[in-house]
Amino acid sequence: MDKRYTFDEFMDIIRYLRSEKGCPWDRKQTHESLDKYMLEEAYESVEAIRNGNTENLCEELGDVLLQIALHAVIAEESGEFTVEDIITGESEKMIRRHPHIFGEREQIDADQVVKNWDEIKKQEKKQESTSDTLKDIPKALPALMRAEKAIKRAKKGKEEGPVKEELTKTFERLSKELFTLKNKWEEGQENQLEEKFEDLLFQIVNLSVFLQLNAENSLTNATNKFINRFVDIEGLTEEKVQV
Repeated sequence: MDKRYTFDEFMDIIRYLRSEKGCPWDRKQTHESLDKYMLEEAYESVEAIRNGNTENLCEELGDVLLQIALHAVIAEESGEFTVEDIITGESEKMIRRHPHIFGEREQIDADQVVKNWDEIKKQEKKQESTSDTLKDIPKALPALMRAEKAIKRAKKGKEEGPVKEELTKTFERLSKELFTLKNKWEEGQENQLEEKFEDLLFQIVNLSVFLQLNAENSLTNATNKFINRFVDIEGLTEEKVQV
């Protein structure tokens, strides 16, 4: 790699692609048309991390950066904001949310850092109640992640009983939802199956929170096991046919 590009040079490349002399595809893009690519590139970056592939991670992070740059230039063209606004806003946020580093230095552990972060964020967004924080959860999040985040925020806003007692109640609710779903199916009430399945699925995520498990990762791992087993079984079947 002979030429090393700076961030400013990279932004100029994106601006040129968006110009009249640039690329027709890049020129026609909007915030809305690009939203799916932002998600795809973020997921591909996570995949590279989980695979321990740093070379691929470098490439995928570049694709994420491309999405950020495109959105910044689109906003710049319409006078919404600039890339400097993005960098300045994030820098100010990092300083503001790390008062133990950039303010009066104090020795606190990682758990307290998270508590301080959440409290400062709540003040920034003028969130006065748990309902405010719940409504703030992005709807674009994967469903399991969004449910987990909602449950955790709701639990922060109320007094919980002993963990063992709460966990027992959760198991009971889960059993009840499964029993109800089974009854509706046996009774042929197909119009209620989806709603009851939703309730069951939500209680499963609720259980994962109590057990301090990550529902999204758990389902990913279970899916990987299913695929690997299916591939292995299919491979064995093909071997038998060939024999």
